[in-house]
Amino acid sequence: MDVQIVHQDTSIVIADKPSGLLAVPGRGEHKQDSLTWRVQQRWPDARVVHRLDMETSGLMVFGLGLAAQRTLSLAFEQRRVDKRYIAVVAGVLEQDGGAVDAPLIGDWPNRPRQMIDPVHGKPSLTRWTVLSRNEQARTTRVLLEPVTGRTHQLRLHMLHIGHPILGDALYADDAVRAAAARLLLHAQWLRIPHPTDGRRLEFESAAPF
Repeated sequence: MDVQIVHQDTSIVIADKPSGLLAVPGRGEHKQDSLTWRVQQRWPDARVVHRLDMETSGLMVFGLGLAAQRTLSLAFEQRRVDKRYIAVVAGVLEQDGGAVDAPLIGDWPNRPRQMIDPVHGKPSLTRWTVLSRNEQARTTRVLLEPVTGRTHQLRLHMLHIGHPILGDALYADDAVRAAAARLLLHAQWLRIPHPTDGRRLEFESAAPF
């Protein structure tokens, strides 16, 4: 598989996706390799519950069987799942924490890009906390907690407050894009209700940057 399995039981698999690997298969035979495809080689009944961008690394959840997937998907929809990401952003954030409340919608002429749209966008909220500042490099390491789960939410929200994530080839300018060999965004921590008995489980993956 060449993918780290963080946890596995009769109902769920938690895998650590590397950056650069698709979460699910894309269109065409050349895009079949993905975390989902690799997990299903070992657990054929594994079903996707949520996704990460190809450039993002970190924890992804799979339900084993349709019932487990449906229960987990409902937990995500009802915001009974807690997620934390680690990112390194351009610039030095002055405040120690805050929140970004900016509605998001698909930028259809420029897909897969998303955009902020106060009128037509869906409510989107991200909380952020400074972990450390690098004054010399003019970067900040932050903990990001998405309350909602919109596509590209963390990338756009940090860009919105003037601190794009390093290595972001989709939204950052050339200098910020070239500042890292990959998108410096990692799904570090996850807390979910187990689909069979509801007990709260926590999983963690150290950021590789």
